[in-house]
Amino acid sequence: MELIDDHYCFVCGSRNPIGLNLDFHFDGKTIKTDFVPKKEHQGYYNIVHGGIISTLLDEVMVKLAIELGMPAVTAQMDIRLKKALNVGKKITVSAEIIRDSRKVIEAYAKAVADDGVIVADAKGKLVKITAEIQTKEYRD
Repeated sequence: MELIDDHYCFVCGSRNPIGLNLDFHFDGKTIKTDFVPKKEHQGYYNIVHGGIISTLLDEVMVKLAIELGMPAVTAQMDIRLKKALNVGKKITVSAEIIRDSRKVIEAYAKAVADDGVIVADAKGKLVKITAEIQTKEYRD
């Protein structure tokens, strides 16, 4: 099995015309990205859909593992949506590794508003990709 990056990832894919096209910043230990939700990201009127926030939390944890040289896929996530996020209100989503074992990475991610309030957070268990499963970059 191969995991191929063809740049159509919904969150970070530069080729995805309906994706979020987010940029991530890695400092050697943690990773983060900023997101300003639009009207098309809402669930109820003017409130960002929880699935969008959950997707961001998932993405930042996996991106961090990749940046640390440990490609992985999400096996389990425990998400807490703590406060409604309004459309147009920026959040910073970041992740850190809590525990790293031979096969599993445990990570923590949070989405924080500009006022410092944690809008949502998650703990995730990521399974490291084995030698049989390799990641490749898609080449046209």
